[in-house]
Amino acid sequence: ISEIKNANQKASNLVKQLLAFARKQILKKELIHINEVIENILNMLRRILKENIELNVLFAPDLPPIVADRNAIEIILMNLCVNANDAMPEGGEILVETRKTYRFEEDVKSLPWVKPGEFIVINISDTGIGMDKHTLEHCFDPFFTRKGPGKGTGLGLSSVYGLVQQHEGMIHVYSEVGKGTTFKIYLPITS
Repeated sequence: ISEIKNANQKASNLVKQLLAFARKQILKKELIHINEVIENILNMLRRILKENIELNVLFAPDLPPIVADRNAIEIILMNLCVNANDAMPEGGEILVETRKTYRFEEDVKSLPWVKPGEFIVINISDTGIGMDKHTLEHCFDPFFTRKGPGKGTGLGLSSVYGLVQQHEGMIHVYSEVGKGTTFKIYLPITS
């Protein structure tokens, strides 16, 4: 019975990730404070991460609220932190930062779902193995993974991409082999 329950939960999670990737997951958007959402998930993240991984946060004070799905934001954070954890087999640091920024028309012109304006930015950086050019080009593709058989579905980053897009936001990734990776998630501030 326990195995059946575990298989059912894995299947449920896989369907949720597929729906998020397909941008068909129904979101329950509400007014949230991003620093508060991150603060609430930190203890769970610290339990999931290996003991040799240090998780640090740097919150910009007085950030305005955004309209977002709290659970979706938690899924984004979990996926990115678990990937960072896996990218640091010898240990290292994950830094989660928040700040406010402005994106101009030329910054968003290639993304028709994003409007210029003010954004909350969540940076998630790690000191891991980094990604080569091929991996960077395909990291958001569904079913693309560098993990071994049975260790990953290849849906984590594609789900993250889908959820960010459903929030009319954008995500950028910067990485160098041997120097780590930084994901920047831009979520719009709505008046």
